[in-house]
Amino acid sequence: MQLKPYSTGRFTEHLNSLYPAFREAFYRCRIASQYFQSGDVLLRQGQVVESLYLVSGGKVSINMSAVNGRRFQLGEVDCDYHIFGEMELFNGTLCQWSVVAEEQIEVDVISLQAVADLLTERPEFSLFFASALAFDYQDSLAISTHRLLHPITYNIAYDLWHRQQESVLLGAFEKSGLEAERFGTSSRVYRRAVKELIDKNLIEKQGQELRVKDMAALKRFLDTFE
Repeated sequence: MQLKPYSTGRFTEHLNSLYPAFREAFYRCRIASQYFQSGDVLLRQGQVVESLYLVSGGKVSINMSAVNGRRFQLGEVDCDYHIFGEMELFNGTLCQWSVVAEEQIEVDVISLQAVADLLTERPEFSLFFASALAFDYQDSLAISTHRLLHPITYNIAYDLWHRQQESVLLGAFEKSGLEAERFGTSSRVYRRAVKELIDKNLIEKQGQELRVKDMAALKRFLDTFE
């Protein structure tokens, strides 16, 4: 979630008026700053979360691994004062996702207990978390549902079409192996699906980047699945 309120939502205007006080109080819970290099893990799946991490800028990725070694990438986040570990703050469970630095970043380490105490003392600040978590939940659930209900060719096509329509919270990867993990499949299956879309003259590959060739044709292709 982001520290500052999202631009849309039922409570955005109210949260904007509270934001200066919330930001000041939240930063009083800061206990340290820490540098991470590309590939370093901020939070690891299965660990006990003892601190929150506030990333003011830079890219991180979020993934989950299974016992058999398969990994699902949720995507890259281009951070703008993003908080990580907030779900575990509320539910008290082990870390659900691994958060990995994709470049050198400086992180503010926030005391989890101090934030918990703050929300007890100032319960109106909980609305920042509730609103942001609801937004992030719907976004991640939409991604997971699409991956589950549709074939890989549809998911790749929809992802490209969706990114042309509006800005998205989770970015794509440049490496095809990581992109395959973002779509919950193997590199071989991912490459085959991309080739199918290229052969249909819907997309093209420029370097490592996939681009839409014909938006209208791509939308017609997506509509065949409805």
